[in-house]
Amino acid sequence: MKRSRTLLVLLAAAGSAAVLLGAFGFQYLGGLPPCKLCLWQRWPHAAAVLFGAGALATRGPAMPLLGALSAATSGGIGVYHTGVERGWWPGPDSCTASGQITGISADDLLNQIMSAEIQRCDEVLWDLFGLSMASWNAIVSLVLVALWLAAAARSARRG
Repeated sequence: MKRSRTLLVLLAAAGSAAVLLGAFGFQYLGGLPPCKLCLWQRWPHAAAVLFGAGALATRGPAMPLLGALSAATSGGIGVYHTGVERGWWPGPDSCTASGQITGISADDLLNQIMSAEIQRCDEVLWDLFGLSMASWNAIVSLVLVALWLAAAARSARRG
């Protein structure tokens, strides 16, 4: 039973590591700059990798549950980001075209433009089968949550 928990933890942590490597590959090899929401999706995956190391070094369900929470957080941000990309709801004013410009002086508007993020959160730079990277992150994160929860359940059964 210990081996199956270890395998589940390794798969879940490796999944988050693969998502991060893919994101960095798209950024540095593919020339696709991340937006603010893309960056927000990376941090929970990095935490999940660390929780994976912690889960391998400890017993009990705490670390796998924290890994599940991390993957769920990234997936939730991915769902939010997908909604921003598809125009279902507004995104952060700092990285979308939804900011208001009425009542702003030309100088203030220019300052906002010059300090704005380079990549907008409501633009899709890459998709596969009609799903953006944010959508794929949400799907993969959901699978990773299931792996983490299975590892937590195995931990709880062991005592």
